[in-house]
Amino acid sequence: MKYGAIDIGTNAARLLVGEVETLNGHSFVKKISYTRVPLRLGEEVFTVGKLSKKKTTDFVKTIQAFKLIAEIFEVKRLRAVATSAMREASNAEKVIDRIRQETGVEVEVISGDEEAELIFGTFFLLDIDKTMPFIVIDVGGGSTEVSVFEGGERVASRSFEIGTIRLLKDKVKQDQWSEIHDWIANHVDLKSPHQIYGTGGNINKVHKLLGAGHKESLSLKELQTLLAELEDMTLDERVDNYQLKPDRADVIVPALNIYIYILEELKSKRILVPKIGLSDGMVYHMYQQERRKNLKRKP
Repeated sequence: MKYGAIDIGTNAARLLVGEVETLNGHSFVKKISYTRVPLRLGEEVFTVGKLSKKKTTDFVKTIQAFKLIAEIFEVKRLRAVATSAMREASNAEKVIDRIRQETGVEVEVISGDEEAELIFGTFFLLDIDKTMPFIVIDVGGGSTEVSVFEGGERVASRSFEIGTIRLLKDKVKQDQWSEIHDWIANHVDLKSPHQIYGTGGNINKVHKLLGAGHKESLSLKELQTLLAELEDMTLDERVDNYQLKPDRADVIVPALNIYIYILEELKSKRILVPKIGLSDGMVYHMYQQERRKNLKRKP
C-alpha cells in the first residue's frame, strides 16, 4: 500500500511516495518516488515575517504538482506537513486556506516536538543498538533539533532557532549558540559515550560527497576539512567542483557549521548518517494508523 508524504520545510518542499515492507522480520520504508522543490519559504518569512503573493503562488503550484504525482502512483493516503517557516509566517493560515481551496490538500503546521516524533518513529526501524545511549542532531533551514536517547527512550529534546536559511539571512541571535552549549551541559553526560546520528538533507549530501559507504560514519576532521574547502570557494565553484545544485551549494556551509559546533560541544569525533527524515517518518506513521484501523475491523 503506497503513501504520499509532503514535507514542507524552510528550504525545500519534498514529496516521498513510499510503502512499508518487511524482509526477514525487519520492517523498512521503501522509497518509490522522491521529488524535491527548492521553495525557500524561509527566505521571506525570516526577513519580512510572511509569504509574498509570488511565493504563495509557487507554494500552491508545488502542492498541485505533488498531488498529481501522488495520484499517478495511486497512493492510499496523502499527508502534508509544514515546519519551522510556516510556524512563523504571519499569513500562514491564509496561505493554507488557499492551498486547501485550490488543491484540496490540507497542510498541517506541526510543532518541533511532533516533527521529532515522526522522524524517530522510523529511526527505530534501523538496525542499531538501542540500548546504547545516542544523540540525534537534525539540522533544517529554520531550526535544529537535538535529542538524547537512553535505553531506547527519548530522555531530553530541544529545538533551537538555528538553521541554514536563518544563518544565510543573518537571523540567528548569538545567544542561541550559548543556549545549545548550556542545554548540552545540563542534559548530556559528556563522560558517558554516546553514538551521534545526523539527519537532514545537508548531512546526507556531505556523506555522499565524502564517499562514505553504507553505515560508514564521518569524522569531525573530515567535516572540518570539507567546510574549509567549501568556504574558500564561490557559489559557482561549489556547483562546478562538487556537482551541487545552487540551492544546496549555499546552505551546505552553514549546515556544516552547525553540525561541527554541536559535535565539538558533545566532545564527539564521529557522526553516523542513517539517511532518513521527516517524510520517511510520515509514511511509517500512516502505515501504522492503517494497520491499527484494519486490526479494529477484524472480528
